[in-house]
Order: sequence, then C-alpha cells, then structure tokens
Amino acid sequence: MFNVGKTAIIGDGSWATAIAKMIVSHTHHIGWYVRRPDRIEDFRRLGHNPVYLSNARFDVSEIYFSDDITEIVDHYDTLVFVTPSTYLKGLLKNLKAPLKGKFIVTAIKGIIPDENLVCSEYFHRTYGIPYNDLACIGGPSHAEEVALRCLTYLTVACGDREKAKAFTELLNSDFIRTKISTDVMGIEYSSVLKNIYAIAAGICNGLQYGDNFQAVLMSNAVQEMNRFLTATYPCDRCIYDSVYLGDLLVTGYSKFSRNRTFGTMIGKGYSVKRAQIEMEMVAEGYYGTKSMKEINAHMRIKMLILDAVYDILYNRIDPKTEIKLLADVFR
Repeated sequence: MFNVGKTAIIGDGSWATAIAKMIVSHTHHIGWYVRRPDRIEDFRRLGHNPVYLSNARFDVSEIYFSDDITEIVDHYDTLVFVTPSTYLKGLLKNLKAPLKGKFIVTAIKGIIPDENLVCSEYFHRTYGIPYNDLACIGGPSHAEEVALRCLTYLTVACGDREKAKAFTELLNSDFIRTKISTDVMGIEYSSVLKNIYAIAAGICNGLQYGDNFQAVLMSNAVQEMNRFLTATYPCDRCIYDSVYLGDLLVTGYSKFSRNRTFGTMIGKGYSVKRAQIEMEMVAEGYYGTKSMKEINAHMRIKMLILDAVYDILYNRIDPKTEIKLLADVFR
C-alpha cells in the first residue's frame, strides 16, 4: 500500500485552507507554505487564516509554517499545490529542491498561461515528474461550503489507482465523500473549461437573461466540454459524473463562484480591468479563456461558447451583441 508520507500544502487561499483543514484532521501535522511572513504571524496568533475562511479554526501546533518553498519541498513527501495557476510558474522558479521523488497533487483548477498546459502536464514536461506521481483533486467543491462542513463529493485522479486511493484517506470524513479516477488530464481540462462557461453564465446574468436561458447555456456547455475532451483525451469517461458536470453546474450557478461573479460584472458593463480590481481575487477563467482559445486554434473543435467569451474579454466585443449571436445558434 502506498504511503503518502508527510504532507504539505502550497498556497494559502480559501481552497488551500479548506484542503489543509481536511488533511490535518487526519494527520495532525502538515507543512504549509505561505508566501507572506506577516500572514504566518497572524495565522499563529489568531488560530485561523487571517484572510480566507476565518471560520475554519486550526490547532497551529499541528502546522509547520514556512515562507520558504524550498524548505517545504525538501522536508515533505506529498505536496498539494493550491495556488492560482497564474502564479505557479513564478513560484517554482524560486525552488531549489528537487521535485522528483515527491507525490504531487494539484488542486489548481486552471491552466499555466504562456505554456497553455494544465498543471500536471506542466510538472511532467518541465520537471520530469512521472505521470504515476501526479494526481489532481476535482469535483464540485466551493471552499466556503467545505469550511461549513456541507456534504461534498470529491474525485482524486492519478494514473496509479493505489496512490489515488491512499490520498483519499486524507480527505474522507462524515461530510467529505471521495472516489478515484485515472482521468487526470480530462478532469484538469474540464476544470479549466467550467470556469470559462461560468464566466459566460455570469455575463448572461449581468445582462438579465433568465434561468430558462441559463439552463440552455449549461446544457450546451457540457456538450462543448465533451467534444473537447473526447477529441483530445479520449477515454472511458462519463461526462455526467459529478467531477465534470457537477463542477460545471456549481461553478456556473453558485454565489460563491469567482468566475460567475467576474462574468456578471462584465455583463453589467464593467471593463475587465475594473472587474479584476474590484474582485480582489483571481478568476481563473479569464486566463483559461485565452489559453483554451490558443489550444483550440490547432484542434479546430466547435467551441462556440469559448469563442464568445474570448471575443467579449479579449476583443472587447459588446456582451449584448455577442450573447445575442450565441443565443441564436443554440437549440
């Protein structure tokens, strides 16, 4: 049986905090990379993350905090990366310890800008990490609800099913249910796409399209997602599983969704820059839209929703005009 060993969290946002809470309740010790020393001091003093999920309380004696990424990587066996995808490349450039030999889990629902790679593929190509030492966490899972102990279903994917199963043991609880998969790439790309579709849902919300149209949008979105995954990473998957369709629905509809919130602001007439400043949080779908558009320029898959969101965000096409055109081709 695979032993996950000592586990560390890389990142200090809301989802990182929720995952840390799940894991430390089983292991009673985690390493935790937090970029800013002042945040570490506040965390130790308050007993909770000073910025995110303040209702999630921790016994800080069970946590080894460090603002040195090299120290954390050097001393821990399983590394759970939970940073925005836009920051991952820069963070790893500061790393002076080897990643080979580590079990790497990505809980990042985004894509590496400029590289146009999902995180597991980036780790594999850039750092030579074997696919069987790479895993991802997927599924409909807003951190805010996890912190409130709401019933949540997660999927852990890894090419090595034994390793995926072993890692689920760090997450399971009376309110966290888990299953395993081998579809790492499919789950990661679906996580990128659902953020884009959530921006589309938000734009429509900002334009005051009703629930009827939102349902049509989501049904077309899951078909578009399925076309992409089938063409690029074919395998025996069911697109209606919670890790694909469920994550799409919760991100498209929930009040906790950053990407829906961002899209709503765009639909109401905010510029991209103003929406980003006012949110003060990263909407992964903004960067994912550009990357997926560039990827699909080579694939040439029919992706009308992706094209519409790209035109609105990057070509500054009027949202009313673009969504009207999109609505006219839906059935």
